[in-house]
Amino acid sequence: MRDRPTAAPELLLVQRARKMAFAGGAMVFPGGRIDPGDHALAENHAVVRGAPGDALESAARVAAIRETLEETGVAVAFDPLPDPVAVEQLREALHEEADFGAMLATGGWRLDLSYLTPWSRWKPNFRQERSFDTWFFVARAPELADDTADGSESVASRWAAAQHVIDDAANGKCSVIFPTLRNLERLALWESFEAARSHAEAFAVDMITPWIEERDGDKYLCIPDDAGYPVTAEKLTRATRG
Repeated sequence: MRDRPTAAPELLLVQRARKMAFAGGAMVFPGGRIDPGDHALAENHAVVRGAPGDALESAARVAAIRETLEETGVAVAFDPLPDPVAVEQLREALHEEADFGAMLATGGWRLDLSYLTPWSRWKPNFRQERSFDTWFFVARAPELADDTADGSESVASRWAAAQHVIDDAANGKCSVIFPTLRNLERLALWESFEAARSHAEAFAVDMITPWIEERDGDKYLCIPDDAGYPVTAEKLTRATRG
């Protein structure tokens, strides 16, 4: 998130390539799979600090940082902050599957995992080809933040206010899947990063597993009503799923 003086904060999103089997063409938050190297790096105290007690969450934070850098060119939670040339070199190396931990050590950077605040965790259990256990985190955008897509899984990236993306989706200007839409609605409530962060800290990050229920003859896709979300149900016929 990056604050603006007289407007709602902006969020960094990417558009997935249409060829992708899951959420092809949809606007999503940067991120991706936790790799074995993320687990190892999360335990390397020489280059990582501020890790939470949970090993899986620590690895998820490392993956979020690595994937955001690779997909968008935004270096989150780096100390010190790399300059634009170094960021581009790091991105190129990640595209070539270089070792992230080795790059950090060589460049003299450390990752501060406390820079990321847990927002939510989703895990659908519907009978689909792909199912994901997904952590969401909020973080303040670093200075010098750029926004360029990686050209493989994502084809475009943008900074936009949450409500703007919600409106675009409602008007058919972009595609947003159910979990992303619910999180955008929740993020749209807050006028600054600090307000969103404080809100996130007020809720335990319990697993959110959507379910389908019938209401007045219509089927709805639902989530719990005590997890901080302003909208907790959507007609199944309207919901965009992966």
